Amino acid sequence: MTIDPVINHMKQLQQLHESLLSLSQKKTEALKTNDVTSIQELLTQEKKHVQAIEKIEKQRERSVAQWASEEGLATHGQTVSELIEILNGEERERLQNVYKALILVLTDLKQQEKLNTELTQQSLQFINMSLDLLQPSLQSVNYGGKEIKDESTAKRSIFDSKA
Repeated sequence: MTIDPVINHMKQLQQLHESLLSLSQKKTEALKTNDVTSIQELLTQEKKHVQAIEKIEKQRERSVAQWASEEGLATHGQTVSELIEILNGEERERLQNVYKALILVLTDLKQQEKLNTELTQQSLQFINMSLDLLQPSLQSVNYGGKEIKDESTAKRSIFDSKA
């Protein structure tokens, strides 16, 4: 068996991650413009991409296990890095190229998501600050001393004059 199924799965993973990167960039723009409906739609699309990535990743793992069993190697826990070390010739070069391309896309995606996280945190901080300005605390409303008078004791005297 050749390593072609593993390489094909890696290419599919790369394409899905590139598409996810594109969605992440759109999400950045939506965060900048506070377009909540677009953000919700993008999150739904991202969820579908993540599910597809998980599916392809499981297929890749099965292909690696199948290839390893046919080569007489351990069938569980083989990584792509280990496969690159085992392979030689054209297969090694092809797998290495696909692996590097996937790593580059993942790095870009990680940076983009870090930016999105920072933008989201800044938005939340702004919202909290705005809420604090609109709803002042009780301490700032009370201008006088911290004496709290009980209304029932303040209206009643020791001597009951109504009797």
